This record gives sequence, C-alpha cells and structure tokens, in this order.
Amino acid sequence: MTALPQHPFTLLPNPRFEPGEPYGAHRSTLLSTAALEQARVVITSWPGYAQTPLYSLSGLARTAGVASIHYKDEGSRFGLGSFKALGGAYAVARLLCRELGQRLGRNVSHADLQSEPALRQACADITVTCATDGNHGRSVAWGAQMLGCRCVIYIHATVSEGRKEAIARYGAQVVRTSGNYDDAVQQADRDARANGWFVISDTSYPGYMDIPRDVMQGYQLMVHEAVSALPQWPTHVFVQAGVGGFAAAVCAYFWERDTAQRPVFVVVEPERADCLLQSARAGAVVAVKGDLDTLMAGLACGEVSLLAWDFLATGANAFCTIPDAAAVDAMRLLASPQGGDPVIVAGESAVAGLAAALLAAQDPAARASLGLGPDSRVLLFGSEGDTDPALYQQLVGRSAAQVLQDGVAA
Repeated sequence: MTALPQHPFTLLPNPRFEPGEPYGAHRSTLLSTAALEQARVVITSWPGYAQTPLYSLSGLARTAGVASIHYKDEGSRFGLGSFKALGGAYAVARLLCRELGQRLGRNVSHADLQSEPALRQACADITVTCATDGNHGRSVAWGAQMLGCRCVIYIHATVSEGRKEAIARYGAQVVRTSGNYDDAVQQADRDARANGWFVISDTSYPGYMDIPRDVMQGYQLMVHEAVSALPQWPTHVFVQAGVGGFAAAVCAYFWERDTAQRPVFVVVEPERADCLLQSARAGAVVAVKGDLDTLMAGLACGEVSLLAWDFLATGANAFCTIPDAAAVDAMRLLASPQGGDPVIVAGESAVAGLAAALLAAQDPAARASLGLGPDSRVLLFGSEGDTDPALYQQLVGRSAAQVLQDGVAA
C-alpha cells in the first residue's frame, strides 16, 4: 500500500551542500534569534493572534514507513488563510517605523504606531505596494489596513478572480498585469519608483534586501511555534518554495540553532517553476522563463530571491520538483485521511512538501539518498488553506466546509 499514487518527480542532491558549515556572522546579520524575538513581540500583539495547529499524521507515517509526520497547518493564520500573514504585514510595520522615524528624526516603535494618533495620520500619506500570486498581497493589504497606510497590489495574468477579490477585501487597489509573476514584480517596482511608493516584496534583488529580510524574519515565528510543539527535533524537513524566502527562513532557523544536528532539508518546487533546482544544478542563480503554468499558484516563480540563495545554496541537502497531479492527490489525501489522521483543508501550494516527502518515501533510491527510514521524524509546513475556495472545490470535489463536515461525521 502506498500513501500517494506514484508520480514522476526529480530529486537533486545539492552538489554544494556542506554538512559542517557554520551558520556564520553574515547569515546572522540577515536572520537571527534576536531579530525573531523582535518579530514575535510585534506579531503576537496583533488582534487575532493564535498559534496555528501542529497535527501528528501517525497513520500516514505508518504507511510511509517513517516514525512520524507532523504537519503545521497555516490555514487559520489571522483569518487570511496562509502563513504569509506573518511576513508581509510584519514588513509593512517595519517599513512604517523606519520611514516615519526618518521623517521625524526619532525612533518610532510598533507600539507608537498603534498609540499615537499623529503617527496614524502620517501613515495615511504612505503607500505600500507589491506583486503577488495571492497570499503575500493579501498579507500586505491586511497589514496596510491594520496600520492605516494606502496599498496597491499587482497580480499577473493567471491569478484567479477569487484571489483578486480576497485582496481587494482589505481595501487595496488591485492592478492586473500581463505576463507572469516576475513581470508583475517588475511593473510594481517601476510604478513604485514613479510614484514614491514603497515595495513590500518577499523576493530580494541587488539594492533591495531589508524588506525581504523582514518578511523572512516574520516567517520564522511559524517555525518557532512548530518546534516548540514537537515532541522531538525533526530529522527531515520538506518545504515548498517559490522565490525561496519561505524555505530559506525555515532552513535558517534550524541551521542557526544546531549546525551539527540540523535536519535533512529538502526544497520542493513545481516542475514547471523550478528556479531553485535549476540554480542548484548550475551552481549559480538561474532564472526560469515562460508562463510558469502550474496549479501551485503560490509557487509559480521563475527568479530566485538573492537573500534566500544565501541560505539555500549550501544549506539545503536536496532540491525536488513534483508535477501538479501529485499536489492534487496530496490535497485529496488530507481531505479524506486514513488511519485515524485528522481531516485537513490544504490548498494546492500547501502540499508540495507533503507530496515530495511521500513520493520520496515510496521510492527506494530517493529514500536511500535522503536517509528516510523507520526512525525518521518528518516536519512539513502546510502553508495555506483553501485560499481559492472555487479552485479547492474543483480539485478536491468538495468545498472546505463539506470536507470538514464529512470529517466530523466520520
């Protein structure tokens, strides 16, 4: 019996991985325990903060032949449906504190933004913007609404109307562009320069590093929550990637805390948007061109974040790509679990790590390459719920509400 129908997948052991490489002073200036604590204080003060659940999928672990599988479900994060709430909104807060501090010639804290009416009024003269596949833009729009600044969000040609409406719901102006995600990134950057706006991007490029770093630092709170709830340190972590910022934040968390015992770390991408795997194969950052046509909309990125590459180039053990069909099967597996596991509503971009882990566990060569065995403890991050409800129902065959109701009835 297999946990997931077999699909072709690519597993590339990282030729540049250095198992004993220290975290180092340079990486500590980018992501650190101290900066995570600053993010934790801010994010946990927001209305609606609650730790998201960490589920033990013991039935699935037995079928996969590993000791445990734990799944951190980000579908309920701040009501936004994804982990992105931790990154984009936190970066908006950091930007406003920096910008107003420079204008006023004093330090401005997040608490000041919330308590001083004059600062709130000043925020209304600031516009933030970004390009998005959906979830990051929703987070930036939510953060802008919460903190009182204006917001313009760019989406590319294939972003669904459902995701567009979910962003607009938070008061943002939403602009649809032609081309793919990377084209939308470039349009947002051009318009921001012309209008004096501030780009809140989760991808970094030369001359633009501070804000993506804040985004990644916010993501690490999710990792900290998961590790705090785990009974044991994981041996394997499979994380999905678009530009790589999310994956790098997870990788950095484990690397900084225990260089010698950090888990085997696998970066997972759609086979039609595999800029990280192609970069690992080339030994340098490589851009993937074309329409990046994958169902996993949140991962449909063709250009690597340079900050992310600082961590993943030598910190990831392996890179993996999967087909869209494997993600759909993983969504259905979580919606109709076996072996007493909980029912989980997971979007198409949430399950790439799960799909890769199960495919690797079922393949003798991949299993051996990654050291997956009966003592392995696998950690996964379910990065979104049904952020596009219509697409979720189309792919799974039931709405999220029906899936949850059927799970209760069972």
